[in-house]
Amino acid sequence: MPEVDADDLALMCKALGHPARVRLLRYLSAYGACYFGSLADILPLAPSTISQHVTILKQAGLILGSADEQRVCYCVNPERLAQLKEMIGQM
Repeated sequence: MPEVDADDLALMCKALGHPARVRLLRYLSAYGACYFGSLADILPLAPSTISQHVTILKQAGLILGSADEQRVCYCVNPERLAQLKEMIGQM
């Protein structure tokens, strides 16, 4: 069994250390991609606060964002989520 990268695992766990970020990840996991504006429908937070949470999840690699002409669409990074699950399973 390969050794778990403690720093990488800590980064992902820290990203999930707030209920709003857990809700965002669960929503995107269940419903697929959505645009930033739609995230306000699931979280009763200011857009700037949602943006901060999205940034933390992106920095941890748990979600991906792709921009079209005027909007950004977010989705779960399935490889990274699988990696997180595997790391936790090895503990």
